[in-house]
Amino acid sequence: MVDPNGDPLASAQLEKAVEAIRAGKLVAFPTETVYGLGADATNADAVASIFAAKGRPAFNPLIIHVASMEKAVQLVEFNDHAKLLAETNWPGPLTIVLPRKDDCPVALLAGAGLETLAIRVPENSYARKFLSRVDVPIAAPSANKSGSVSPTTADHVRESLGDVVDLILDDGPCQIGLESTIIDLTDDVPVLLRSGGVTIEMLERQIGSIQAAVDDNSAPKAPGMLSRHYATSIPLRMNATELEEGEALLAFGGRTLGPAPAVCNLSRAGDLNEAAANLFDMMRKLDRPDLKGIAVMEIPKTGLGRAINDRLRRASR
Repeated sequence: MVDPNGDPLASAQLEKAVEAIRAGKLVAFPTETVYGLGADATNADAVASIFAAKGRPAFNPLIIHVASMEKAVQLVEFNDHAKLLAETNWPGPLTIVLPRKDDCPVALLAGAGLETLAIRVPENSYARKFLSRVDVPIAAPSANKSGSVSPTTADHVRESLGDVVDLILDDGPCQIGLESTIIDLTDDVPVLLRSGGVTIEMLERQIGSIQAAVDDNSAPKAPGMLSRHYATSIPLRMNATELEEGEALLAFGGRTLGPAPAVCNLSRAGDLNEAAANLFDMMRKLDRPDLKGIAVMEIPKTGLGRAINDRLRRASR
């Protein structure tokens, strides 16, 4: 077991991890549940690299990890239930979904373009030391290829991701080995989105009745939930080859479709990682009542392009 308080080698690794995060790189780190694949949640490019590394098929929301309740309240709006659950279960294997604050610095991509964030304070002491030292919120799904078994040791991370991850912090096997419980507290009735290390019976003893999530094809509020479109208020049209009057243009690459009342380019260089990082922010910028709609140029359906097209397709329905 690594002791970050007494092992000089561990301390050196921790500093390397902090430098890597600040440079926009990926760091796998231990929690009491599973190992997470972490990136600076305020850096949209770094967040996009998580999806690329995992081969994640769609932009599902990522859990935001912070070192303390004090850090969490800077990002999301807490209600009475959330305060009680956080005070009782943090640090620990409980993720709470809450509304983003208006000035929340977390990249929209980390929350899949939603007005909510899934957030938790992990119990693992090495994880909290890492989070405290880096001093930015860390977006982190499990550190494995999408669809494979979640990693509970550093070796599992190496086997699944190889050189895709820039650095792995090794703290031995995870104590729990099961993903965190996720509860949605954005509405009047609490909803259990995922079972995990904190049971529903424990939660109901603390805040009363909790509703089970209903598979209603609604927008995802947490990892593993069925995703729906990030719906723009004006029509969105994919694979456009020409502009209609009054349409804004969401471009990709080094060309356009002609003059438009508003234009955003996901990536002039045709870089899918950059395009993913810009997607939700640019969709919002073009979602204006004075525009007839949004025409989106064709985007390659390879790598992150598959996830970009998935989100655009859902928005166009």
